[in-house]
Amino acid sequence: MQEIEVSAGEVFRAVGMPEIADDPPPPTDVLAEYQRGGRAWVAEVGGEVVGYVLVELIDGNAHVAQVSVHADHARRGIGRALLDHVESWARDRGLPALTLTTFRSVPWNGPYYERLGFEEVEAPAPELAALVAHEAELGLDPTKRVCMRRDVRS
Repeated sequence: MQEIEVSAGEVFRAVGMPEIADDPPPPTDVLAEYQRGGRAWVAEVGGEVVGYVLVELIDGNAHVAQVSVHADHARRGIGRALLDHVESWARDRGLPALTLTTFRSVPWNGPYYERLGFEEVEAPAPELAALVAHEAELGLDPTKRVCMRRDVRS
C-alpha cells in the first residue's frame, strides 16, 4: 500500500505540487489500524494489489481518508470501484453519505469526484470542519481544498 501511495503521489509533480508528491505514505501501523477496524480495502489486478481505500467515520458518514491507485493502473475505473465498494459498506451500516476532502482544482481530485457524483459541501459538519482545520495546520492551503459529499444511493 505504501508503494501505491508513493506512485500515485508522483503525478502531483506535474501540477507544481512536489510537496504532495514528497509527503510520506501512511506508516504500516496506521494502515494496520484501518485494516483491523474493517475500514481498509484493496483492489487487485492479476493477483497484484494496485489500489486501496481507507475510511473513517466522521459526522456519522463514511469519510474517505485516502484512495490511491498505482500510476501504472490509473484511469481504469479502479478508484471508482473502490469508492463504490465504500458506498456499499456505508449502505449496509445505515450511513447516509460518503465524504472526503481533496484539492479543488487538480483534475484527478475535485473534478474527478464531481464526475462520480460528489458535491461540494459549503458548510461542513463539526468533525469534518475540524479535519479541514487539521489539514491546514499540516500545511494544506484551505483555499485550495474542498469538502465533498455523495449521498448513499439505495
